[in-house]
Amino acid sequence: MPNLTHRTLEVNGIELHVAEQGTGRPVVLCHGFPGLWFTWRHQMDALSAAGYRVIAPDMRGYGRSSAPADASGYDREHTVADMVGLLDALGIDQAVFGGHDFGAHLVWDLPAWAPGRVRALMQLSVPRTPRLPVQPSIGFAHLASQHFAHVHYFQEPGVADAELNGSPRLFLAKILHALSGANRYLDCWEFPSEGNGYLDVLPDPPALPWPWLTEDEFEYYVDEFTRTGFTGGLNWYRAEDAVWAQNEVLHDKPIEVPTVFVAGSKDPVLEMMGRDPFAAMRARVPGLVDAHVVEGAGHFVQMEKPDEVNAILLDFLAGLDD
Repeated sequence: MPNLTHRTLEVNGIELHVAEQGTGRPVVLCHGFPGLWFTWRHQMDALSAAGYRVIAPDMRGYGRSSAPADASGYDREHTVADMVGLLDALGIDQAVFGGHDFGAHLVWDLPAWAPGRVRALMQLSVPRTPRLPVQPSIGFAHLASQHFAHVHYFQEPGVADAELNGSPRLFLAKILHALSGANRYLDCWEFPSEGNGYLDVLPDPPALPWPWLTEDEFEYYVDEFTRTGFTGGLNWYRAEDAVWAQNEVLHDKPIEVPTVFVAGSKDPVLEMMGRDPFAAMRARVPGLVDAHVVEGAGHFVQMEKPDEVNAILLDFLAGLDD
């Protein structure tokens, strides 16, 4: 990755590790679980080559950034303040924000929480959905009464942490494969919650390399999560009730900044979002310019089909520059 730089910034009371590439109009890319700045490597190359300053942090709890031990440190007040503090530390007034998975969950909230700091949104895999009528943990518990549900399993501090931290290589291989275009994630629903851990219910992956992930790329994830563990990432799930409460009057505020959405046709997340998640998103995002479905890709669409995703993002960004 030519001209890639790394630095650690003091932001919002934590250390935030940031990878940067290129110069020009700023684009901030926010990863999810289990991700790192490295999740955006293909986009960083393409967007920086096209004249953009691409900024990809290890989100709080991940990689070389600080990982507060208590889940209260991952609520929306803290995670929004991280992004605003990042812009302030870099002397940036306004940026395009992109998000994937939990990163998208945060980025959907940014226009309401930080008006004036968001030029546009580039959202991957997780559409904007209506506000849940009950606390997320109540919904998670209901799912767990029907089948294994990772969102419920992750709630009790220490349980999932011990399992995943004890087998980071196996977990990463299983989760990355299951959520990819292999489309095996919903196999988990064939198992009951009682008596099962995440590694028990995730399908076995094929040996690496895969068409979209080399052995060296996979080893980067293994090395980082072996060093840090998964508690920081799990705390994003454990903060969901707090985020829900904090968003009571903001969640359904229309998102009017220009927005593009991209998802893989085989992303199991879309299957979990109801019959027509795109219609629900359009109703809440009047700024939506376009929504794209990339054939054959799963949840990690930006890694699985980087050329297609990069072309979509660059076309959207060029439209902002006109």
